[in-house]
Amino acid sequence: MISTLEKEITFRFLKARKKDGFLNIISIFSFIGISLGVAVLIIVMSVMNGFRTELINKIVGFNAHITVKPYEKYISPDRFNNVQLNSISKNLISSNSGEAIIIQTNVSKGIVLRGYSQKDFSKLKMIKDDTFVGDRNNLKKNYISIGKELSYTLGLDIGDDVTIMSSSGVETVIGSLPKKKIFTVTSLFESGLADFDNNIAFINLNTLDEFFNLTDNDRNLEIYLKNPQNIENQKIIVEKIFPEEFVYSWADTNSSLFSALKVERNVMFIILTLIIIVAAFNIISGLTILVKNKTRDIAILKSIGVLNKSIVKIFFLVGVIIGTSATIFGILLGVIFSIYIENLRKFLSNIFDISLFPEEIYFLSTMPSEISPSSIFLISLFSILITIIVSIFPALKAAKLDPVQSLKYE
Repeated sequence: MISTLEKEITFRFLKARKKDGFLNIISIFSFIGISLGVAVLIIVMSVMNGFRTELINKIVGFNAHITVKPYEKYISPDRFNNVQLNSISKNLISSNSGEAIIIQTNVSKGIVLRGYSQKDFSKLKMIKDDTFVGDRNNLKKNYISIGKELSYTLGLDIGDDVTIMSSSGVETVIGSLPKKKIFTVTSLFESGLADFDNNIAFINLNTLDEFFNLTDNDRNLEIYLKNPQNIENQKIIVEKIFPEEFVYSWADTNSSLFSALKVERNVMFIILTLIIIVAAFNIISGLTILVKNKTRDIAILKSIGVLNKSIVKIFFLVGVIIGTSATIFGILLGVIFSIYIENLRKFLSNIFDISLFPEEIYFLSTMPSEISPSSIFLISLFSILITIIVSIFPALKAAKLDPVQSLKYE
């Protein structure tokens, strides 16, 4: 426990006096350094969490959460009624895909065609989005839905015809020739990821099977989950239901991207934690000088019977109070900046006429931010723990002072 005397002396030492000017400067720099370190760490973690969440939402909104791909055997619809499968899934959709070349005037481009039935196409999350343009229920034979980026690249609009060449061939008297079909653009979609919008298009499932010489046995099962974030556990359930098929999730197809994000996030945490450590070492300097300046006061306290452990507590509390108050101020600063970071980005972009968050590089039109209470708790814990550690040495040094020697030259 901390006695009233210890509290009084601690707060008296914390008050700046004119003769302690240099000491006061060190305390201020320690406070500012720790506050900025905590604030920057919270801001960076919030932006990276927000970027990861936005990226997941974009990818999950465009791709199936879990895909079941047959090796040889046809995926029987009987297994679609599995109780466990229905408990975790929101939609079960049959699909297929193939690579083709889209030709428009003098421009040709490789794309991936995805096939859905007219009924299933309207169930896709991206098709329900407000950015979708065209008929959501019209994916009949020889109709195609393309991304807005692809429409800009090829100069296409709704109602235009486009020629697509299949990677599968048709046998003729002169040999195998690639299949060609003319499709009419019926709608334009926008996933939020330019890479998808520029390289993927949707056509009718039966048309795709015919175009690529596929059968019902080649069709995949796309599973859209109620909770796509908890992917690993649900993937295990699906693998048990479909043991003879190849099962993969959105996390598997984008594993390298999210691994890189995770590594970058951890490295940034380590680097920015060093800022807090460097700032915390200023507390050692400040407390050491404080001990030197308060030598006479310490000697008097000891001569009137104050125990060594009380001296340790007093100087330890001085360091901890500086570090804790700086951490709290840093948290407030970091949270406020994280909330208004997009407004700040717009303001700086307008003032300096520069793009601080280019959409073509980061795939997102706004700077995302997601404040994580667990991250803030972890950052606060690290900051206070570092402060506690660096406050121990000067406090022990203060307790070791000999009152006789200290008062000898006073």
